[in-house]
Amino acid sequence: MSSAAVDFTPVQYDLIYNLLSFVLAAMGAATVFFWFQVSMVARPFKNAILVSSMVTFIACYHYFRMFNSFNEAYTLIGGTVVSSGVPFNDAYRYVDWVLTVPLLLMELIMVMQLEPEETSFQCAKLGSLAALMVILGYPGEVSDDNVVRWVFWILAMIPFLIIVHSLFFGLRDAVARQPLAARGLVSKARYVTVISWCTYPIVFLFPMFGLEGAGAVTAIQIGYSISDVIAKPIMGLIVWRIAMAKSFNEDTLLNSSA
Repeated sequence: MSSAAVDFTPVQYDLIYNLLSFVLAAMGAATVFFWFQVSMVARPFKNAILVSSMVTFIACYHYFRMFNSFNEAYTLIGGTVVSSGVPFNDAYRYVDWVLTVPLLLMELIMVMQLEPEETSFQCAKLGSLAALMVILGYPGEVSDDNVVRWVFWILAMIPFLIIVHSLFFGLRDAVARQPLAARGLVSKARYVTVISWCTYPIVFLFPMFGLEGAGAVTAIQIGYSISDVIAKPIMGLIVWRIAMAKSFNEDTLLNSSA
């Protein structure tokens, strides 16, 4: 949707303000946690944890920018939300997604510990498709014309469906080859990725089904913020658990063979 000023109610203002603040804190806390966990996992999984920390760090920065932009655009004075005339710039979301969405897939591929050639291929393939998906979604997101939104929604769903197919079918054999201690977590990570991603195109559709003005903006901000928490810190925690389980498994094998 366009960034023109809308008339928020105090409740809508508080919801957006507090949720942006919460996600900002969650991204920052996750970043610090992942940084300290890098030294705790075995060498083959360090890059996956570093990528997880990059994802939440980039997101933390962009939520900081969005939070400040919202503060500059709107103020709650005496129970009334006053617009300053400065537009609320939530285009930071798409800048964030272009960087973080490919990395989200890469961290999953890296922690699966595939053959080096397959890891490079899958990271390049899925990362490129993810970036294309975000780029195709942006023109529809900023348009107030529902026809334009539908066209770009459909275009963005093409790489989205290819990614989902790759995660569930293309990597099915790779999941089956995972150590028993981590196999369930790897499978869960695929489901969390797909389920969290499915919320983004649904939120994108809100204005096309009757939501307008402040109600639409509020619903979109809430929807995207919740989706980001699931897709980034929570997904990162699952990747960390996989890395820890595999690290423990490697230590056990080494000790048993000593």
